[in-house]
Amino acid sequence: MAKEKSSYVCGECGASSPKWLGKCPGCGAWNTLVETVADAAPGKNRFQALARTQPVATLSEIEATEVAHQGTGIAELDRALGGGIVEGGVVLIGGDPGIGKSTLLLQALDALARTVKTLYVTGEESGAQVALRSRRLGLDASPVRVLAEIQLERIVATLEAEAPAVCVIDSIQTLYSDQLASAPGSVAQVRECAAQLTRVAKASGTTVILVGHVTKDGALAGPRVLEHMVDTVLYFEGDTHSSFRLVRAIKNRFGAVNEIGVFAMTERGLKGVANPSAIFLSSHGEPVPGTCVLVTLEGTRPLLVEIQALVDAGGPSPRRLSVGLERDRLAMLLAVLHRHAGVAAFDQDVFVNAVGGVRISEPAADLAVLLAIQGSLRARPLPRGFFAFGEVGLAGEVRPAPRGQERLKEAAKLGFSVAVVPSANVPKKPIEGLTIHAVERVEQAVHIVREL
Repeated sequence: MAKEKSSYVCGECGASSPKWLGKCPGCGAWNTLVETVADAAPGKNRFQALARTQPVATLSEIEATEVAHQGTGIAELDRALGGGIVEGGVVLIGGDPGIGKSTLLLQALDALARTVKTLYVTGEESGAQVALRSRRLGLDASPVRVLAEIQLERIVATLEAEAPAVCVIDSIQTLYSDQLASAPGSVAQVRECAAQLTRVAKASGTTVILVGHVTKDGALAGPRVLEHMVDTVLYFEGDTHSSFRLVRAIKNRFGAVNEIGVFAMTERGLKGVANPSAIFLSSHGEPVPGTCVLVTLEGTRPLLVEIQALVDAGGPSPRRLSVGLERDRLAMLLAVLHRHAGVAAFDQDVFVNAVGGVRISEPAADLAVLLAIQGSLRARPLPRGFFAFGEVGLAGEVRPAPRGQERLKEAAKLGFSVAVVPSANVPKKPIEGLTIHAVERVEQAVHIVREL
């Protein structure tokens, strides 16, 4: 037998090379070329058109209508999706093994199956295993249709025969197409299977939800072009040892991005958390030094998160360690605190943590981090019911945070009574039960906290 020809495909951009290279010739990424069997020449009927070719039209003359969202029966999942699933939409959801992807989607399909036709395609489990999981979740007499198959052509034929409104593919890395000679999970197979399923979804109106594996770095396995093909990309976040999970939208053509859904893992599956701020706030009997509550924004939802700081005597090379916040920004904030507020920590170890495992990327957390650090350094706790937010610049100024009114109202609703916020975020009308201290500089914030 003749030896099969092989090529090397980049896992980031999908570019191919006849030989292995350390640097991808397409995107310039290092060590991303993976050997795969070269594909045979495609047949004439391999690619199907998404729809009939449309004539060129003027943008202002095109009739545009709002996209209708259908609820999944799980409120927190609907929030992450921007209101629910969309007819003909393709959703990609990824996360660590065992974090709850299959559990959540099986619950959503069971709720949807009461009103529309659904199909669950499993490539990693048998039908009996899926049925056993549904019994554990309490989904008795579930009307969800199940197909245990990994060959793409058979799955497409089943979709045409069953014509479901919603179909879950668990997972895209297990599928393979007869048109390609490479193994399931390879770059070529993942790209081709995802493209074919996207074409079927757009042509038939079936909503397709793809489950994707992740690499050890937390990114979706397979070519990066996979995220560009689909309409919505969701990521499961959280520690498998914790009972709480976050579902975050990082791409959504039919809704806002960076929306999150908060879930708690129970014996009966994932349940939505009505008050997620309670997860990220520690319950201290008495105020303790080194803690400050921050009101952050996750999409359109304000969340209260406790920032903890520990300042301890360091050696000749003090450490700066942050969990849930940017480490480089921590070093910058320490320099600002020293230069403009006279609080020196250059010879101290500084550790900063966001409670609950949440990751905070917005700069509005700067002021809360600084106040937590100075509280730990001075061994003076902040008063009960205190919170802060605001961006800190290198010149020592405190800049406003977006949607400050909503942040203040959310904190007041949860019983917080004292706030230090940028002057531009002070509301025109006072908020009942909330005392607001407006600051324009870092030194003003530190002085106010010392006087409280």
